[in-house]
Amino acid sequence: MLNGKHLIAGEWLDSDSTFSSQPAHGPAHNFTAGTAKLVQRACEAAEDSFWSYGYSSRETRAAFLNRIADEIEAFGDQITEIGCQETGLPEARLIGERGRTVGQLRLFAEHVLKGDYLDRRHDSALPDRQPLPRPELYMVQRPIGPVAIFGASNFPLAFSTAGGDTAAALAAGCPVVVKGHSAHPGTGELVAQAIEKAVKAMDLHPGVFNLIQGGKRDVGAALVQHPLVRAVGFTGSLGGGRALFDLCASREEPIPFFGELGSVNPMFLLPHSLSSRAEAMGEGWSSSLTMGAGQFCTNPGIAVVQSGADAERFVAAATKALEQVGAQTMLTDGIAAAYRDGRDRIRANSSVQEILTTTCDLRNATPYLFRVTAREWLANDVLAEEVFGPLGLVVEAEDAAEMTAVAKGLKGQLTCTVHMNEDDTAQAQALMPILERKAGRVLVNGFPTGVEVSDTMVHGGPYPASTNFGATSVGTLSIRRFLRPVCFQNMPEALLPQDLK
Repeated sequence: MLNGKHLIAGEWLDSDSTFSSQPAHGPAHNFTAGTAKLVQRACEAAEDSFWSYGYSSRETRAAFLNRIADEIEAFGDQITEIGCQETGLPEARLIGERGRTVGQLRLFAEHVLKGDYLDRRHDSALPDRQPLPRPELYMVQRPIGPVAIFGASNFPLAFSTAGGDTAAALAAGCPVVVKGHSAHPGTGELVAQAIEKAVKAMDLHPGVFNLIQGGKRDVGAALVQHPLVRAVGFTGSLGGGRALFDLCASREEPIPFFGELGSVNPMFLLPHSLSSRAEAMGEGWSSSLTMGAGQFCTNPGIAVVQSGADAERFVAAATKALEQVGAQTMLTDGIAAAYRDGRDRIRANSSVQEILTTTCDLRNATPYLFRVTAREWLANDVLAEEVFGPLGLVVEAEDAAEMTAVAKGLKGQLTCTVHMNEDDTAQAQALMPILERKAGRVLVNGFPTGVEVSDTMVHGGPYPASTNFGATSVGTLSIRRFLRPVCFQNMPEALLPQDLK
């Protein structure tokens, strides 16, 4: 049952202002809005909890993560019901996303117990070394302190209240202050209630997890600028993320901002693969492009082809498949409006040809398909910007050299994909050094939607895909964002961290 309040240090607190949820269907609910004063209380509670949680055993943190997963599963039907109402996402999607959320919590628990993420190192003392002796040295990764986390609009579970950033921070030993997304506050609150139960069951300091709902931009600004916050995790728009990144950098003591901001996720369809399976790739692209109304960070918005009869077959197949896709409810009115703005930005270019245009109004999205020459694409930066929704752009290159030029002209991406046959190997080899430099994940003969939560996954990339090209927001490597290496020299065993004993 919802109470519409903020969870801070184990207490559900009110504020003076309220906001109402805007569900896709079902009843709206009122919530109290976040304030700078609540941010202050939450950050102080998180810092206070760090002195116990940050020095807790890996066994305790693993048990905590598993208990959160258990409690979320116990809330399962309630979370699915309100999540569907608030976002318009289908029930199967919410159930699957809940499975991913609890799955990554359990994966991180298992990973923490193994201890490999600590990167433990030891140099023995060399007292007789000349000209100078070497002291005994240990190194281990240590938690950094309270982490601020911003819930994402497009993943109400997997990238929000108990999502990947929260799981990674808690696994590292860092308390969290979550700024819930106003698109799904009810979903966020139920997950917070589940986490609250886990905190109590584990008898942890209640400041280890805090949730602040809603509030204006000054609330987010107060959170990232609070001196007790040591890092920020964010998934969202380029504009919003860049503004928060700049605030983090302008602090008296700058802190890292791990923002996952956006990507067009280009696919390069090489000639021999296009010749042998143009229709199948057109249909596959359509499915990936429109999955979840195109509201995925890894939505493949651009297909790069070499012009000719095979490219025409691909475009025809994609068009036919997209024509069969009906209107889908987008997550918020604002996202739907931004999608329409993106469509208008693309079609405003006189060099762009409209292949498929439909009607998109209010909160409903329908697919759009455009095409443009590689030369025109390279000359117009607007065409390389993300449109968040089911909009596809076919970029037609005259030859392999022009396709390479498109690859070199890309900004940082979450993913780049190559579709190839064996006969395309030489061209693919020429593209690989470029794509590896441009993206955090490079695929062959697949579609990038669907991100595996695993040890090897990288969900990040050069700017503007993310603000830190050395990090990932998905997979066990994401835990390392909230750790820092500490060296211990000539340290008595009694003073060493437990993980080095």
